[in-house]
Amino acid sequence: MIRLFAAFLATILLSVPADAFETQAKAAYVIDQTTGTVLMTKNADEPLPPASMSKLMTLYMAFEAVERGKSNGGLDLTEELPVSQHAMSYGGSTMFLDTTDRVKVEDLLRGIIVLSGNDACVVIAEALSPDGTEAGFARLMTQRAQQMGMTNSTFANSNGWPAAGHRMSVRDLGLLAMRLITDYPQYYPMFAQQEFLFDGRAPQNKSNRNPLLGLGIGADGLKTGHTQEAGYGLVGSAKQGDRRVIFVLSGLDSTAARAQESEAIVNWAFRQFSQRSMGDKGTLIAEAPVVLGAQGTVGMELENDLSVLVPVSGGSDVSAEVVYTGPLRAPITKGQSVGELVLTRGDLPEVRVPLVAKDSVAAGGFLVKLEAAARHLLTRLNEGPEAAS
Repeated sequence: MIRLFAAFLATILLSVPADAFETQAKAAYVIDQTTGTVLMTKNADEPLPPASMSKLMTLYMAFEAVERGKSNGGLDLTEELPVSQHAMSYGGSTMFLDTTDRVKVEDLLRGIIVLSGNDACVVIAEALSPDGTEAGFARLMTQRAQQMGMTNSTFANSNGWPAAGHRMSVRDLGLLAMRLITDYPQYYPMFAQQEFLFDGRAPQNKSNRNPLLGLGIGADGLKTGHTQEAGYGLVGSAKQGDRRVIFVLSGLDSTAARAQESEAIVNWAFRQFSQRSMGDKGTLIAEAPVVLGAQGTVGMELENDLSVLVPVSGGSDVSAEVVYTGPLRAPITKGQSVGELVLTRGDLPEVRVPLVAKDSVAAGGFLVKLEAAARHLLTRLNEGPEAAS
C-alpha cells in the first residue's frame, strides 16, 4: 500500500475540529445527510425504548404498502379500513377511533404523523399483518428492520407502547429517517403538517408535537416520543440551503428540554460546519508509476465531484493522502479504479474517495518487458546473494 500526500488539497482544507456539542440526552445521533458525515454520537447503538418514535417504522412499511398498491397486497390512500376493538383499546395519544369507524388510509397516516395516534397505527398494522394481528405485524417490522440494516431494533407492537423487548437504537432511528426522506419524498411533506383535525374530533389533540416546526430554521419532520421509561425524544430533520441534517435525541427529562436541545443541535450543525466543493469530476489528483506499460505513469483523477463537510473554524488540521497498491500494472483502462483519496478532518470521520485512471495505458512491447525484467533482476542482485537466489 503506497501513500502520497495530496498537496493540491493542502491549501484548500484549512480547518480544525468544531467544538463538541454537550448534549443532555441519554443517547444522541446527528448526521449531515447531504454528505453522509456523522457529526455526533452518544450511546448511538444502545437498544433503548423508543416510545412513539418507533411509529416511523410503521409509517415506512405503510408507505411501502401504498407504493405496492392494493392489487399487490398493499394499500390505497383512499381505501377505508375498519377499526378493531384492540385498536380502540389503546390509550395515550389517539385519533379517538371506535369500532363503528372506517377510516381512509391517508387520514390514518396523517393521524399517526401529526396526532401520534396509537389506534391509527394498529389499524394499519392489522391490515398489513400476515395473520391479521398487531403482534404479527410487529414481527414483520423486526424482520424488515433487519433487512434495512437496523440491527439494534426489535418491535413488540406498532406504536411504541411500553413493552418488553420493544427497542431501537438512535442510530437505527437516524437510518430510518434517512430512508423515509429519500425513499418516499412524495409523502414526506406530511411530516411538516402542524395541525390535523380528524372528523372534527378531539380539538385538544390536533397539533403536531414537534417543537421545531414553524421556527424558521428549516425543520420539516419527523416524530416525537415520550413514555416514563423512555423519557422525551425526537427524530428531527431540518434543511437549510442544499444541506439537510437529521438528528435523534432520546432520554431527555421534559418537553422544554427536548425543545431547547433540538433547536440548539440544529443551530450547531448548520453553524459549526459548512459544505465545500473540493474538486470536479476529472480533477487530476496525483500521478502513479506503472510497470510493463507503454507509459511510465498514469494520472489519478476524481471519479465524481467531490464535496465534503468541514468545520468552519480556522486552522490546518485536515490532511489528504492518495492511497493505492502499486506500482500499477499495465494494461490500464481509462476510468479504471486505481486508488483512493483519503481525507482526515480532525474529529470528523475519515472520508475515502475513489480515484480512477485519467487515461488508458497499453501494455508495453518486448523491449519494455525486457527492460523491466532487467531492472527487477538488478534490484534483487543489489539486495544480496540470498535475494538473488
